[in-house]
Amino acid sequence: MKLKELFNSGKFVLTSEVGPPKGWNIDKTIHEAESLKGIVDAINVTDNQSSVMRFGSLAACHLIKDKGIEPVFQVTCRDRNRLALQSDILSAAGLGIENMLLLTGDHTTLGDHKDAKPVFDLDSVSLIHTIKKLESGVDLANNKLDGEPPKFCIGAVVSPCAEPLEPQLMKMDRKIKAGVEFFQTQAVYETDKFAKFMEKAKNSGIPVMAGIVILKSVGMAKFMNENVAGIHVPDNLIEELKKDKEKTKSGQTGIEIAARLIKDLKPYCQGIHLMPLGWDDKVPQILKLSGLI
Repeated sequence: MKLKELFNSGKFVLTSEVGPPKGWNIDKTIHEAESLKGIVDAINVTDNQSSVMRFGSLAACHLIKDKGIEPVFQVTCRDRNRLALQSDILSAAGLGIENMLLLTGDHTTLGDHKDAKPVFDLDSVSLIHTIKKLESGVDLANNKLDGEPPKFCIGAVVSPCAEPLEPQLMKMDRKIKAGVEFFQTQAVYETDKFAKFMEKAKNSGIPVMAGIVILKSVGMAKFMNENVAGIHVPDNLIEELKKDKEKTKSGQTGIEIAARLIKDLKPYCQGIHLMPLGWDDKVPQILKLSGLI
């Protein structure tokens, strides 16, 4: 089912995500997705996340869909030119994959193949435009497609806590004009900043899913503050992680923080996207504690 159908019905949409392995054995990833079947509405599958080479997102989406789980195919522009991107998007349609999250992608210098040549033939805005062209029955060069055109639900990313915020709002507007149908945000830990962002973005009419990365440790929080643009973990949350080391190590502190954030963010958004980074077993506990299931 396309996510836009859920948004249009008024449902508060819940998604999580899995990262394919660095190898061909996909069993663990499939098990992680199956553990959330019936708990979340869809599972995002990352595409060489952080520029680290992994099993392909498209193949993983296909295998997850075979298990009766709705996948969200993440597509980055970093690794493929417009020929390969369009080919993979048409392949997704042929495999029954309907939901996509389009990203420009991290530069290859941040990953494990630092000498890899980045492509960036398109960016996320032009990739949205490309998919709308395919949906109209022609490719990016205006060549007619054979048969019935594909139909997708197109998502994109926004950073609501970035400073300054204006460039994010401008790019968000460009994505809306290109044809995006929902937004998924970078990790949010500051409700006040998110509320201010949503006040400025509310007139767009496009559903926004607030993203939350489950905090595993003080070191993780500090790393994001120092290295991930648009994300800031406040001092009070870092102190909470410091307070009881065993509780933090077990994941309980991260669970409580995530559940509290969901309660605080829910009035301002149309869904939540959890990024468990391997802690998929914590997702049901978070959603129960937040009152969403």
